[in-house]
Amino acid sequence: METLYIIPILLFSVVVHEVMHGYVALKCGDPTAKYAGRLTLNPIPHIDLFGSILVPLFSLLVAGRVFIAWAKPVPVNPINFRNYKRDSILVSGVGPLSNFFLAFCCAFAVISLLNLKSFFNSFNSELVKFAYEFLVKMFYGGIYLNIILGVFNLIPVPPLDGSHILASILPERIGESYRQIGFFGIFIVIFLMRVPIFSHIFFSIVQAIAAPIEFLINVFV
Repeated sequence: METLYIIPILLFSVVVHEVMHGYVALKCGDPTAKYAGRLTLNPIPHIDLFGSILVPLFSLLVAGRVFIAWAKPVPVNPINFRNYKRDSILVSGVGPLSNFFLAFCCAFAVISLLNLKSFFNSFNSELVKFAYEFLVKMFYGGIYLNIILGVFNLIPVPPLDGSHILASILPERIGESYRQIGFFGIFIVIFLMRVPIFSHIFFSIVQAIAAPIEFLINVFV
């Protein structure tokens, strides 16, 4: 139960990730996500029972952290892009970038809440105390959650965003063949995450990105 505070920020983060894919696709000339009603922060159209709820809960229970989660991918039709290679990279890259941005937003929320601790304590209410502690834990956890999601999605293995970026850079025939790995690539990623050296590199990158954010929190609190 102690880890359930992360669920609201997880759902919000994966929804923002997908909405940003659709929004940038729209700006690049593809209205598919807009017409499908996916440019909304309402989580209902985005939630994938398996990837948004069951897998994260299983990860929390087994590993004590979330390192894999996803929402329903927004529909994108690259045929509508004004510049196929450039726009494919932009649409794919904005998802992980949105997670890194959310990590900084969570840090700002943590700084604000910690600086307002005496104000919340002045209410002398157990309910307010519980809500305050829940929000601090949620936003602090959201920092690492979003960094993990951002780094994870940049792994260049299909169907992750990093693979679409790589496929867009590769020669067209090779890139299309690479994309054919599709969802089966997720099993490759799960295997890699269990390889000690890969896992060590992965979380070292996460920690390197988190370090300046932790520094900001320590400076302003």
